[in-house]
Amino acid sequence: MDTNALDILWILVAGILVFFMQAGFALVEAGFTRAKNVGNIIMKNFMDFCIGSLVFWIVGYSIMYGGEGAFFGAFDLFYSKEGDLHSLFFQTVFAATAATIVSGAMAERTKFSTYLVFSVIITLVIYPISGHWVWGGGWLSTMETPFHDFAGSTVVHSVGGWAALAGAWTIGPRLGKYNGKANAIPGHNMVLGALGVFILWLGWFGFNPGSQLAISGDNANAVASIFITTNLAAAAGAMVTMFVTWFRYGKPDLSMTLNGALAGLVGITAGCDIVTPGGAAIIGVIAGLVIVFSIEFVDKKLKVDDPVGAISVHGVCGALGTLLVGLFAKDGGLFYGGGVSLLISQAIGVIAIGAWAFGLGLILFKTLKATMGLRVTEQEEREGLDIHEHGQSSYNY
Repeated sequence: MDTNALDILWILVAGILVFFMQAGFALVEAGFTRAKNVGNIIMKNFMDFCIGSLVFWIVGYSIMYGGEGAFFGAFDLFYSKEGDLHSLFFQTVFAATAATIVSGAMAERTKFSTYLVFSVIITLVIYPISGHWVWGGGWLSTMETPFHDFAGSTVVHSVGGWAALAGAWTIGPRLGKYNGKANAIPGHNMVLGALGVFILWLGWFGFNPGSQLAISGDNANAVASIFITTNLAAAAGAMVTMFVTWFRYGKPDLSMTLNGALAGLVGITAGCDIVTPGGAAIIGVIAGLVIVFSIEFVDKKLKVDDPVGAISVHGVCGALGTLLVGLFAKDGGLFYGGGVSLLISQAIGVIAIGAWAFGLGLILFKTLKATMGLRVTEQEEREGLDIHEHGQSSYNY
């Protein structure tokens, strides 16, 4: 059998699963926000993928993978290299994921036109340049002890999470969120939110195992192992979050538990290929514990209004999972006798990419706020973005 064809088929199927994660993100964000803004949420997620696909094909992919420069790839337009288009597709769905993470953190108050500009910039500049540092032969991959982020805890998720922090901080909270204290603004449909998490969990079986980029020969066993580590981290994260909220709030919290599963998934993404199943479960436990306190800290101490918890799930747990590779990696991890060199490399990568994504995100959002305007009017926010931004309601009874 042609093993190359089998590998290409696997990458394409995995890419289809990652594409389906766009639906998962859309449903989580829609469920966790109010009914009057659902159409706007769906539209932003839909456009993230459309814009991402075009921009990444036009130039983003070549910036990320087109050369061996320390900080930047190449600037080749309209990538169409014969024999490599499966890679273009797989990396395109990853790029769109980074962009759509920001949508949830800025939900229910962002101008649609301004959001579209941001979506272009993250796919054109922010994501591909830092991605090149790790996956395109850039400086983080050529250190004496290379930075390890197998499927994107930092490259994809933290980039989205830190850009989301910059956006949510710049735009400010939703009306009524902080009146002397942090007020909960419940989502309108937890069924949609839960279905979205199930879809994201499913999509992660393309996200992580697909990043092996092959399935023939011994790769099949590696892929199977990544399925197990990915699943165990998600399950452990959800279980721990459920018990922590049960203990802290008196009842097991559904929305937080759903985010606990996502926290485990984001956390394991960096090291899913080089940790044991037991190590994966422990990473999930740590992520599931941290997510509760991170969401509370962002909400109540920083007073940054993040309706879906994207900053904590993707930014904090992405960074955390990347650092934990330095402890739990079977080859080079501190807990396996490998010393601190890998842990130091992981910390350098987390800090560098976090500073890049947050710094550029902040500059971008401050610029957009001063030029196009970032926020809808108070009346539009009160009455709903569906009617004012899109001229229709999502629910018509």
